[in-house]
Amino acid sequence: MENKKNELKFLKLLSNQFKSIGETATEIINLQAILNLPKGTEHFLSDIHGEYEAFDHVLRNGSGAVKEKIHDIFGERLSDFEKVELATVIYYPAEKLDLLSIGGRNIDMWYKSIIKRLVEVCSVVSSKYTSSKVKKAMPTDFVYILQELIYERKDILNRVEYVDGIIDTIISIGRAKYFIIAISDLIKRLIIDRLHIVGDIFDRGPGPHLIMDLLENYHDVDIQWGNHDILWMGAALGNKACIANVIRISTRYSNNDILDEAYGINLVPLATFVLDTYKGPVIDKFYPKGGEKSDFLAKLHKAISIIQFKLEGQLIERNPQFDMEDRNLLKYIDYDNWTLKIDGVEYELNDNDFPTIDKNNPLVLTDAEEKVMEKLQRFFMRSERLQRHVNFLFSKGSIYLNCNNNLLYHGCIPITKEGRLQEVEVRGKKLRGKAYLDEVEKILREAYFSRDIKNKSNDCKDYVWYLWCGTYSPVFGKHAMKTFERYFINDKTPHKEVKNPYYSLYDKEEICNMILKEFGLNPNISHIVNGHVPVKVKKGETPIKANGKLFIIDGGFSKAYQSETGIAGYTLISNSWGLKLVSHEPFESREKAIKNGKDILHSARVVDEVKSRTRVRDTDIGKDLQGQVNDLKKLLNAYRKGIIKGKK
Repeated sequence: MENKKNELKFLKLLSNQFKSIGETATEIINLQAILNLPKGTEHFLSDIHGEYEAFDHVLRNGSGAVKEKIHDIFGERLSDFEKVELATVIYYPAEKLDLLSIGGRNIDMWYKSIIKRLVEVCSVVSSKYTSSKVKKAMPTDFVYILQELIYERKDILNRVEYVDGIIDTIISIGRAKYFIIAISDLIKRLIIDRLHIVGDIFDRGPGPHLIMDLLENYHDVDIQWGNHDILWMGAALGNKACIANVIRISTRYSNNDILDEAYGINLVPLATFVLDTYKGPVIDKFYPKGGEKSDFLAKLHKAISIIQFKLEGQLIERNPQFDMEDRNLLKYIDYDNWTLKIDGVEYELNDNDFPTIDKNNPLVLTDAEEKVMEKLQRFFMRSERLQRHVNFLFSKGSIYLNCNNNLLYHGCIPITKEGRLQEVEVRGKKLRGKAYLDEVEKILREAYFSRDIKNKSNDCKDYVWYLWCGTYSPVFGKHAMKTFERYFINDKTPHKEVKNPYYSLYDKEEICNMILKEFGLNPNISHIVNGHVPVKVKKGETPIKANGKLFIIDGGFSKAYQSETGIAGYTLISNSWGLKLVSHEPFESREKAIKNGKDILHSARVVDEVKSRTRVRDTDIGKDLQGQVNDLKKLLNAYRKGIIKGKK
């Protein structure tokens, strides 16, 4: 009885939106039609690591989807040169048109030809969507014209003249360039329906801020946080250990401009401190990668590293539950002999110039170091652009995502050597699998949303650092981060970072099936999409694991990894016909892409082909829409029986 009352109450509320039998029936017809459309194309990328130009280009070309669509539509009707030219116009319309205006060809004839081709492409890519969705995606200045051109019957003689007349008018009144930009942007918008970023936007490359700016304006995107993203999130929350790590990595990869120019984080206090304090020579390990061999920058790198190790040691001591005392290395150095014992083996340090370390209290920051970190903390917490980007990461991001029978996460699901889900103690609770990842996300969100409450989120902020490098962090996936050893011990034996057993077992179908079931997915039709660990193709590694149950899509977007991987990244495309894995060659430059049509070379292979085309009804959105249809049918029935009266 109570359920009937609640249902009637709900239907009365629904009747405020659909006020008659006619309105309700129309909406049911609309939704049923949408359910029968092919599913939109999803685009998966991971481990971008600040490589803005390559990332921007891959978004523009849809991992080869634009060229594939051009080939499917035009076949032999266009030459290879014409296909490349058309693709380049779609990728970079404004820039390509600026080049052509300098060229000296009959520009009006070219405009007419290229507009007709763009209209043909746009007509095909818009056919997967309702006209209302396509209309919403259109630039407002050209909505009417685009609708007339895209939905015209061009096989009828009178309409051919009508279309030609519209195009001639666009050109004659000087609007061709703006129309080409508008329709090219619409094509890109419609070719990819949803973008998934499977972690690690930040660090190493020079443009994470530009990537974040781009993503903020993307039509539909979700993000699964990587450990480098979480590090920046922690820094924006004011965690000093995270701040020190962010600055150390920026100095290591010659990216101080990201901090200073992009985010307004002034490094002058740190630079002044270095000039006053670090007077001696500096070891080669601290010279920046890919930049000038500057003694000052090397000292800056070393100084923030020492501060980082001190702050991390303090954090480890106040959080014994992290069980990371073995990483508190400054405490265990023999400062008389300059050696460090690790796993019972004594190693000689390659450096003994530590002007700020008190060997009796090695974790204590000097007064000068304290002042530097207080200033840097204020800069991070007051950076308007960084805070906006971190807010976006929280609003669009998560630790993992279930989407259309795919489980997306960046690092790993911690498991034991025996292949069971690893039990981890968090806030006094022993958790594993999905429950553990849910608690991790809850702590991260608590840290963010209670950041302005004094002393409220200190333990949560410490946990953000643990996720960066902790033993059972699902986004790190290793026993320990060996930064100290790589800097100060020449012997490479202790440099090795032992991965979670997940990485030795994820090629087994039963392991992937266990994980999929844990997250409520059907192993017979579902997949795992994973980033974080670069696939070393040149060493024969494959991104496809467990007979196609799991895909690793970190193939080396970051230039820092490309010498090891042999390629420049993997991406994944999921469309109505199945899954396609795409490998990319290194991107030369935006300039060559525009001027010479120099695209990223792609190699694609279908990794899961469906027997019948996937429709919207088969997707998560489709399930929601079907629920709406069911509710509307109940409302329609209530109208017809007179239980609810129409409002007009």
